[in-house]
Amino acid sequence: MHGIRLIDILVVLAYFAAIVYIGRRAKAASSKGEESYFLAGRKLGKLYQAFLNFGNATEPQGAVSNASFVYDKGAAHSWYSFLVIFINPYYWFMNVWFRRVRLLTMADLFVDRFNSRGMGVFYSLFQICVAVLLIGFGSFTAYTITASLVNKAPSSWTETETRAVGQFREMRALETGQRVSIIAAELAGLQAVAPDALTGVQRARIAEITHDMAADPVSFKNVTPLTPAQQQRLADLRDLKARGEIYSNVSVLRPAMYKWGFYLLFIAVVGAYMVLGGMRAAAVAEALQGTLIIVFSILLIPTGLYAIGGWSQLAERVPARMFDLFGGDLNLWGIIPLTLVGLIQMNALSPNMNIMGSAKNETAARMGVVGLYGKRLMIILWTFAGLIAAALFIGPDALADPDTAWGALSEKLLGPIPGLIGLMLAGVIAGVMSNLAAKSMAVSALFTRNIFRIFYPEASEARGVFVARCTICVVLVIGLVAATSMNDMMSIVQLVITVNVPFGVLIMVMFFWRRATLSAAWTALIVAIGLNVAFPIAGSWIPAMRNSQSLAISSVEADGRPAPVYWKTVTRVNKDDPDSALQGGGAFGSMGNRFDMENYMTTKLGIVDSAKLTSRQRENLRYYVDALLPLLVLIIVSLVTRNKDQRQVDFFYGKMKTPVGDTPELDVQAIEETRRNPRRFDDTKLLGKNSSWEFGKWDRQDAVGFIICCAGSGAIILLFWGLLKLASG
Repeated sequence: MHGIRLIDILVVLAYFAAIVYIGRRAKAASSKGEESYFLAGRKLGKLYQAFLNFGNATEPQGAVSNASFVYDKGAAHSWYSFLVIFINPYYWFMNVWFRRVRLLTMADLFVDRFNSRGMGVFYSLFQICVAVLLIGFGSFTAYTITASLVNKAPSSWTETETRAVGQFREMRALETGQRVSIIAAELAGLQAVAPDALTGVQRARIAEITHDMAADPVSFKNVTPLTPAQQQRLADLRDLKARGEIYSNVSVLRPAMYKWGFYLLFIAVVGAYMVLGGMRAAAVAEALQGTLIIVFSILLIPTGLYAIGGWSQLAERVPARMFDLFGGDLNLWGIIPLTLVGLIQMNALSPNMNIMGSAKNETAARMGVVGLYGKRLMIILWTFAGLIAAALFIGPDALADPDTAWGALSEKLLGPIPGLIGLMLAGVIAGVMSNLAAKSMAVSALFTRNIFRIFYPEASEARGVFVARCTICVVLVIGLVAATSMNDMMSIVQLVITVNVPFGVLIMVMFFWRRATLSAAWTALIVAIGLNVAFPIAGSWIPAMRNSQSLAISSVEADGRPAPVYWKTVTRVNKDDPDSALQGGGAFGSMGNRFDMENYMTTKLGIVDSAKLTSRQRENLRYYVDALLPLLVLIIVSLVTRNKDQRQVDFFYGKMKTPVGDTPELDVQAIEETRRNPRRFDDTKLLGKNSSWEFGKWDRQDAVGFIICCAGSGAIILLFWGLLKLASG
């Protein structure tokens, strides 16, 4: 084993011990009742809200996946994490809404607004499944980075491992040869044009290609197109990669026994402090975890710049296109649909009520925005870590698998200094744990309040807390099992981005429009979940779909790679037969091998032929369909149906306009007054007191906060863009 020392392991174990201790210390205060356990008694102030929002916003795919995307594709791919910068001003209002509803769980929203316990149960079950996915992804991310640091020495590889790694590297070499031959052919075509006939775009492209060739002379040396035999060999190797039979490195943790051992230890630590301490433990732990996240995010930047020879070497070694924040295939037209689904789905995140609802007042809830801006600054650091990796691992030293970029960078830069890899690893694990803690706490509240209490309404508060603790354990264990079926970060990231969109559309409209009805809500949910979640995921388990040759078609990207139109991956039925029939979905039943129902539907309806689009255009189309179709269904059906209990609707919107009192007693008095006169705030509606739209007039705090948030978002985007321009020379 190399890449990690005993002291590094001790640093990680010390972090684990500290987290468990925090949970134990918070146990007594969190055992007083369900509100204390789930919402920390609604007593968390501004600082805790900032850390809670920072931790919840730091998704498991954050640092590790962001660095790998940037290393592989360039800075533009940081938008998968960075896009919420456009939405941060929306949080200034949303955080207050989830505090003003004065509920314990997100499922309570549907009972409170539609008087539908059934929809509350459905939301709870759906979010438990989503939590399993996210917990699995978080565990998979933690395992990926740890495994990349704990490698077997090549001298101890088995014959099978040596062959698998060799074939993986051969595949990457052939892909590089294919890519550079296409680029060289493009350059030759441009150079054949008379200089005075070249357009500005063509001249810029010539300069970009010339820079890339100078930055990576080894790859562009002796460029020749792949022979037919090499093209066939590349297709064979890609098929093996899709099956998971070849890989880029041999980790000590690769055997199933060690992989399961890591997952069990990781999940046990998360479960220990959450089961013991509840939301109060999560809040205290966030302070420690947030500090560690900041430390590990900074750690690689100065050491990386020193290793490559200084800041100026970024421009010398890294292709110019990789510094373009709005370029590449993920350009502005790709950012817009990503932002749209991000804006919608965040309304339905299960921890929203636990985090914002735990604030002691509205000002504290709003201060959670500070944590969100802190997350965006971390993304800038993670992006530069990816660019430093691109400068270090180039030519013959290029990484065979982009997913290992963070681990390889950490091993190279921090390995010589005892303890630093352990500190960085503790920080990565802290980032994952902080997010998983919020998810597990939310689903335990959902199960206890919206499922368990339907069958045992008279159960004591103490029993409710016990059930919540058991729920955390069960969900974490199921998430562990889900982690073992994951093998590709990008696939899971794209799934996570849209999985909450169906409920996000409903909750967003629910806050704004009193005409939304229960019938319309059910219709929109069934359509959206079937289109976006159920059928696409089930597709890889349905033989008729997997084996359909008409669905297993591929287009060809600009770099020569085949891009399946309706599946994430397409493999041969018989891997040893080049003429074998194809099947969609990759490894049978593996997580992330999603069927693209959105593009299939638009093609069948004659709206657009997805086979003629690029993979980026197909992804953009998918996001637009996911976001807009349920919205249209919800509005249309609401216009032809009615709300059954108008008094309950009136009270819901009256409560949403009733400010939270400075003390619990004052808050109870304000709500009772609203209960007697639920329409007492109708004169504050922006579009008139009789309007069915509930947009409210802004007060000074609304306006000033929104302006400051917009300025903050603009400043961070400008900072990010400016740093990239400066780095590009």
